[in-house]
Amino acid sequence: MKSGFVSFVGRPNVGKSTLINSIIGSKIAITSKVANTTRNIIQGIYNDEESQIVFVDTPGIHKPNNKLGQMLNKGAYYSIEDVDIVCMLVDAKAGLGKGDKYVIEKLKEINKPVILIINKIDGLSKDEIFLKINEYKDLYDFKEIVPISALKGNNIEELIKTIKKYLKDEIKYFDDETKTNKSIEFMISEIVREKILNLTKEEVPHSVTCVTEKMVKDKDKNIINVAVIVDRDSLKKIIIGKNGQMIKKIGTLAREDIEKLLNTKVYLELYVKTIEKWRDKEKYLTEFKFNDFME
Repeated sequence: MKSGFVSFVGRPNVGKSTLINSIIGSKIAITSKVANTTRNIIQGIYNDEESQIVFVDTPGIHKPNNKLGQMLNKGAYYSIEDVDIVCMLVDAKAGLGKGDKYVIEKLKEINKPVILIINKIDGLSKDEIFLKINEYKDLYDFKEIVPISALKGNNIEELIKTIKKYLKDEIKYFDDETKTNKSIEFMISEIVREKILNLTKEEVPHSVTCVTEKMVKDKDKNIINVAVIVDRDSLKKIIIGKNGQMIKKIGTLAREDIEKLLNTKVYLELYVKTIEKWRDKEKYLTEFKFNDFME
């Protein structure tokens, strides 16, 4: 069998997390229209009879304007250096932009196969897709160019076949049942954070984080407590909402996804704390530091 590590890179909001979820067939990475939702290096493990591919989802590469942006870029650059194949994703509907050109300039510094993935082709004609391919092909020496729709699942099998041609390892890094390198607790926390970002939009910055503090099996359900940590009281009020309506909606949507993840009923309790009042600061600080990322 063949194996290897493949990194998805690209500017924010091109569909990297959606694609990794589509390939793995499970919600490995959270998705949101908010730029730079992904702030961790997340691995999704694909297995079939002849190969094992470890896909690495990364934060969107962009010109940073604060320390958070610098840290996210650093993580994305690290993933490029530490994999066998790099897949650059672009948004077919958004078109070629400065962000894509910025990523391409960074790719010129590496010496490994780079596959261009033109995402979001659903709704485009064959002629329009062909024009998109021509738009990018002369900008970089891509080994392959594969048009897909991560959301619709179009052409994903062809993408896998293409990637397999460049796999060189013959080592099985994970067992067949493993889908990600992240813990269940981490994935639960990320699901809650996803709902916060989607429901509050620009009102709540990326400095919000979530930590699963309790997960207990009780008969036919899981009892789960998740702490939502913010850096000031004004954000706490937004997340809780008028008469607690926002936190209730966040919890309802998160519980639905968590039940799908765990395949069991869930009792989910969320509570919002400022970092100064949270009882487990040391655990939090290993996950994320607000002060490092303030503008």
